[in-house]
Amino acid sequence: MQYRPFGKLGFDVSILGFGAMRMPTRPDGALDEQAAIALIRQAISGGVNYIDTAHPYHGGLSEPTVGKALANGYREKVKVATKSPIWSVNGPDDFDRILDQQLERLQAGPIDFYLMHGIGSWAWDRIKKFGLLERAEKARAAGKIRHIGFSFHDNLATFKKIIDAYDDWAMCQIQYNYMNDDYQAGREGLLYAHAHHIPVVVMEPVLGGRIAAPPPKIREVFDAYPVKRSPAEWALRWVWNQPEVTTVLSGMSDRTQLEQNLALADQAGVHELAPADFNLLSEVRKRFEERILIPCTHCDYCMPCEFGVNIPWAFELYNNGKIYDDIEGARFGYLKQMPADARGDNCTECGSCLEKCPQKIRIPDRLKDVHRTLAEGAPYGAKEAT
Repeated sequence: MQYRPFGKLGFDVSILGFGAMRMPTRPDGALDEQAAIALIRQAISGGVNYIDTAHPYHGGLSEPTVGKALANGYREKVKVATKSPIWSVNGPDDFDRILDQQLERLQAGPIDFYLMHGIGSWAWDRIKKFGLLERAEKARAAGKIRHIGFSFHDNLATFKKIIDAYDDWAMCQIQYNYMNDDYQAGREGLLYAHAHHIPVVVMEPVLGGRIAAPPPKIREVFDAYPVKRSPAEWALRWVWNQPEVTTVLSGMSDRTQLEQNLALADQAGVHELAPADFNLLSEVRKRFEERILIPCTHCDYCMPCEFGVNIPWAFELYNNGKIYDDIEGARFGYLKQMPADARGDNCTECGSCLEKCPQKIRIPDRLKDVHRTLAEGAPYGAKEAT
């Protein structure tokens, strides 16, 4: 296992972290607790010393399972991160109540890193409104947590605003991979945090597994390349190649994945990729992007919609389902994560968005396509003419 300094906190972190969001499950989808405990302990024995979990993972069972895995001497070998579910915090007392529940679930003493979970503009407003950073500081003074951080899902400008707004961030966590180097915080956000001496933990290095199992037309690009590596290995090496990355979380769900990642974490280095390797991944990204059906660039010029439709998010989910052959994931995002009043069927076809769209997308028509496909089960439509 290789290690990198965790900012100025005085310890070195394994370049591979254990993400406890996709642990082993039984055939019915329920968490396999015993298999998960064994996998976490195998990871720690292999040198992993950073475990990431959160309040909602595995229906609330991730935290207690992590806690059980860390019994019998394993707790002393790792740093533990979990997160405050800001969407469930409707006042300062909720923050304290949920934190106490998490401490009870984990049974692992003080939480090393307590993150504001998945924040963006809306969550940041709530954090300020309820004084949640002050609450976190009180929890730290009381010995409940050791460090304060955040995980992030929004645009680059918001990321920089959050970095600049608080002087005591111990770390941040961003989605980052070769398909997303200019998405959300992206490469520029990574460099911005690094310049502010804030360690960066990377999540979704293989985009939830979607770039680990590409469609045949994309897999053939890898197969034709003289350096033989799996798509997942290429994705991980791309992230580890960057010295500004502190550690990379992987949601490993079986021993094979873990053992492959442990072996790779022994080998992968900084600045090891050659120009031809980057050309390979650029070609792979190009082929993925050729599958995009709606040419939305997420410029947000169409927003806000007067009737509450989240146009860019709807288009992003629709495109991702096609790009990565992951229609079920797209439907889950649309029906379970997107608020009902933000979905495409709330479009009134007023047309005010049409004149604002630089890509000249037929937004009302395409919102109908999105809803028919993701909510009603219709097949994908044709590609938008550009």
